[in-house]
Amino acid sequence: MNNFIQISKPGLWTGSVLKVRIVIFLFVETMMKLNKHPLYVNGTIKFDLPESSVVVLGTYLFIDTILYILPTTAIYGILFLVAYKGVAVVIVCVAKFPILQKTKYFSLKN
Repeated sequence: MNNFIQISKPGLWTGSVLKVRIVIFLFVETMMKLNKHPLYVNGTIKFDLPESSVVVLGTYLFIDTILYILPTTAIYGILFLVAYKGVAVVIVCVAKFPILQKTKYFSLKN
Protein backbone atom coordinates (compact mmCIF):
# COMPACT_ATOMS: atom_id res chain seq x y z
CA MET A 1 0.00 0.00 0.00
CA ASN A 2 1.44 3.33 -1.10
CA ASN A 3 0.68 6.17 1.38
CA PHE A 4 2.44 8.96 -0.51
CA ILE A 5 0.52 11.89 -1.95
CA GLN A 6 1.29 12.56 -5.60
CA ILE A 7 2.12 16.20 -6.33
CA SER A 8 1.82 17.65 -9.81
CA LYS A 9 4.95 18.94 -11.52
CA PRO A 10 3.85 22.61 -11.45
CA GLY A 11 3.07 22.27 -7.74
CA LEU A 12 6.45 20.67 -7.08
CA TRP A 13 8.27 23.41 -9.00
CA THR A 14 6.30 26.15 -7.26
CA GLY A 15 7.14 24.69 -3.86
CA SER A 16 10.81 24.35 -4.76
CA VAL A 17 11.06 27.92 -6.06
CA LEU A 18 9.34 29.30 -2.96
CA LYS A 19 11.62 27.31 -0.66
CA VAL A 20 14.73 28.55 -2.47
CA ARG A 21 13.52 32.16 -2.22
CA ILE A 22 12.82 31.76 1.51
CA VAL A 23 16.24 30.20 2.12
CA ILE A 24 18.01 32.99 0.20
CA PHE A 25 16.14 35.62 2.24
CA LEU A 26 17.03 33.85 5.51
CA PHE A 27 20.70 33.52 4.56
CA VAL A 28 20.91 37.21 3.62
CA GLU A 29 19.33 38.15 6.95
CA THR A 30 21.71 35.80 8.76
CA MET A 31 24.79 37.24 7.09
CA MET A 32 23.67 40.81 7.80
CA LYS A 33 23.25 39.96 11.47
CA LEU A 34 26.51 38.04 11.75
CA ASN A 35 28.39 40.91 10.05
CA LYS A 36 26.69 43.41 12.39
CA HIS A 37 25.30 45.58 9.63
CA PRO A 38 24.46 49.02 11.08
CA LEU A 39 20.83 48.76 9.99
CA TYR A 40 20.34 45.59 12.02
CA VAL A 41 22.32 46.85 15.01
CA ASN A 42 20.34 50.11 15.13
CA GLY A 43 17.07 48.24 14.82
CA THR A 44 18.03 45.94 17.67
CA ILE A 45 18.99 48.85 19.91
CA LYS A 46 15.76 50.63 18.97
CA PHE A 47 13.78 47.74 20.45
CA ASP A 48 15.71 47.85 23.76
CA LEU A 49 17.74 44.74 23.08
CA PRO A 50 21.50 44.70 23.69
CA GLU A 51 23.82 45.10 20.72
CA SER A 52 25.45 41.77 21.51
CA SER A 53 22.17 39.97 20.81
CA VAL A 54 22.52 40.61 17.05
CA VAL A 55 25.19 37.92 16.66
CA VAL A 56 23.26 35.50 18.87
CA LEU A 57 20.10 36.00 16.81
CA GLY A 58 22.10 35.60 13.59
CA THR A 59 23.60 32.33 14.82
CA TYR A 60 20.18 31.04 15.88
CA LEU A 61 18.73 31.99 12.50
CA PHE A 62 21.62 30.28 10.69
CA ILE A 63 21.05 27.04 12.61
CA ASP A 64 17.30 27.25 11.94
CA THR A 65 17.88 27.77 8.23
CA ILE A 66 20.20 24.78 8.02
CA LEU A 67 17.60 22.66 9.82
CA TYR A 68 14.96 23.91 7.37
CA ILE A 69 17.09 23.02 4.33
CA LEU A 70 17.78 19.43 5.38
CA PRO A 71 14.82 17.18 4.49
CA THR A 72 15.08 15.03 7.62
CA THR A 73 14.98 18.03 9.98
CA ALA A 74 12.75 20.37 7.95
CA ILE A 75 9.91 20.13 10.46
CA TYR A 76 12.19 21.20 13.32
CA GLY A 77 13.60 23.99 11.20
CA ILE A 78 10.19 25.39 10.35
CA LEU A 79 9.05 25.16 13.99
CA PHE A 80 12.13 27.06 15.19
CA LEU A 81 11.69 29.65 12.42
CA VAL A 82 8.06 30.19 13.39
CA ALA A 83 9.12 30.63 17.02
CA TYR A 84 11.88 33.07 15.99
CA LYS A 85 9.54 35.18 13.86
CA GLY A 86 6.81 34.99 16.50
CA VAL A 87 9.11 36.45 19.14
CA ALA A 88 10.06 39.19 16.69
CA VAL A 89 6.39 40.09 16.25
CA VAL A 90 5.88 40.23 20.02
CA ILE A 91 8.90 42.52 20.45
CA VAL A 92 7.62 44.87 17.75
CA CYS A 93 4.12 44.90 19.27
CA VAL A 94 5.47 45.69 22.73
CA ALA A 95 7.62 48.50 21.32
CA LYS A 96 4.76 50.05 19.32
CA PHE A 97 2.06 49.65 21.98
CA PRO A 98 3.48 50.71 25.37
CA ILE A 99 0.35 49.49 27.17
CA LEU A 100 1.59 45.93 26.60
CA GLN A 101 4.75 46.70 28.59
CA LYS A 102 2.64 46.85 31.73
CA THR A 103 1.46 43.24 31.37
CA LYS A 104 3.55 40.48 32.89
CA TYR A 105 3.49 38.32 29.74
CA PHE A 106 5.02 40.85 27.35
CA SER A 107 7.44 42.65 29.64
CA LEU A 108 10.89 43.16 28.10
CA LYS A 109 12.44 44.53 31.27
CA ASN A 110 12.40 43.12 34.79
